[in-house]
Amino acid sequence: MSRERETWATRFGLILSMAGNAIGLGNFWRFPRLLAANGGGAFMIPYFIALLLLGIPLMWVEWSTGRYGGKYGHGTLGPMFYLMARESVKPRTALIFGIIGGMLAFAVTTLLNSYYIHVIGWTAAYVIYSAAGSYYGANTVEFFNNHIANTSMVLATWSIPMILLFIAAYRGVAKGIELFNKIMMPLLYVFAIILAIRSITTGAPVRPDWSSWAGLRYSWNPDFETLRSNFWVISLAAAGQIFFTLSLGMGIIHNYASYVKKDDDIALAGLTTTSLNEVAEVILGGTIAVPLAYAYLGPDVVKQGSLGLAFMALPNVFTALGDVGRVFGMLWFLLLFFAGWTSAIAMYNYLVALLEEDLGINRRLGSLIVFILYFLLGLPVALDSSLTYFGELDNWVGSYLLVVLGLFDVIVGVYLFKPDNLWKELHTGALIRVPSLFKYILMTLTPIYILILLVGTTIDYYNQGVFAQADPLIVGARIAIILVLIIGAIETYYGIKKKYGKELAENRKIIVVE
Repeated sequence: MSRERETWATRFGLILSMAGNAIGLGNFWRFPRLLAANGGGAFMIPYFIALLLLGIPLMWVEWSTGRYGGKYGHGTLGPMFYLMARESVKPRTALIFGIIGGMLAFAVTTLLNSYYIHVIGWTAAYVIYSAAGSYYGANTVEFFNNHIANTSMVLATWSIPMILLFIAAYRGVAKGIELFNKIMMPLLYVFAIILAIRSITTGAPVRPDWSSWAGLRYSWNPDFETLRSNFWVISLAAAGQIFFTLSLGMGIIHNYASYVKKDDDIALAGLTTTSLNEVAEVILGGTIAVPLAYAYLGPDVVKQGSLGLAFMALPNVFTALGDVGRVFGMLWFLLLFFAGWTSAIAMYNYLVALLEEDLGINRRLGSLIVFILYFLLGLPVALDSSLTYFGELDNWVGSYLLVVLGLFDVIVGVYLFKPDNLWKELHTGALIRVPSLFKYILMTLTPIYILILLVGTTIDYYNQGVFAQADPLIVGARIAIILVLIIGAIETYYGIKKKYGKELAENRKIIVVE
């Protein structure tokens, strides 16, 4: 019998927390630059294809896996994969899949958040800079570089999201995470709507052909020639964005879903989570940054799609708006802060749950240990003003490992757990009936798509010379990734063996009463 676990206090809080998990910096920082750099409307075609073939199906798999694991008292991926895999293979073989899932989820939630929280810290700094008008009249590229080089300011603003994350995790699922999301998520949508309205009503303040509507047309008018000539690159970028924006392949949807009750709906909840994320990303995120930048800076700047679109290009726009630009600047960076924080808390909570369930450490102490862990892993990011270490982690963790984990989601959650079992789990307590077509998509097109994505990304990295790079910071980042993967594998093995040691020793499934 599994021990009593925390659950979400309300269905509304669950949906907001799940949406907050998915809605992050990827919606308002990453999506606009990818949209701009990949032909605008040309990007949207493979993006929506990836949403239908990867995003929505995998969202249902991860919700189902999470709730199934939660029935047995598990909120982390290793034991969940183990339980599902043993439906088709013997426990010792299932253990291998559990270790793979556990170590990948541990690595992603640990390393991705170690630099992701820093970006949230940048947004906190820029809220202050916007209020003070600090970047008014400055070269915004130099201003951003100076901020990154200002270690004391970086550390000070990094501490803001870190402390809030600790408080939320310390207070628990309902009184901490759910409460914070109930405050931040509505504000996020309000700020996004205000900024979107301001964006599309900007007009053409610099040149008649640089209007915000021209920027909007660029975002939505498909350029089929651009798509044809860059099909592979654009398709890979779109599929990767679907993983990143929906928080797939990270273990955190599984974790949040583990706190739902065993008969709660997950089919409609998963679709609602996806829909809220897409509204935030495509409708709001796509309406703010690109049209604003297009109106004030022109198409050449927009089409570069640089990382600096949010932190370097848009401050120029806010400056051009005069004093009222300070208000819009604050709203923009508060929007980014809330979006980033609500995703970061999901990764933070994953590690707290791991300490609780596998090592028996209570939530409050676990929250402190995770705080210390993120501080130690985040220091190299804070001290590297070149962002080389940051970039290497993002290459492998934020763009690669999560896709690998997505592949194992399908291998374990669909094939080893068996498609009929997955479908039964998904529809237990469901308020909607998912079309059977998606079962067959999950069995065929989804894994093929993921394999193509992995092979394509590997080839792309090879062509860019990523594997041959030997900068000390790059080597250091790779060592950190390998070490964290090893630690994750060891911890997962210990966690599974601790609870299922008897059946592993006998190498036969022992029925556990739920």
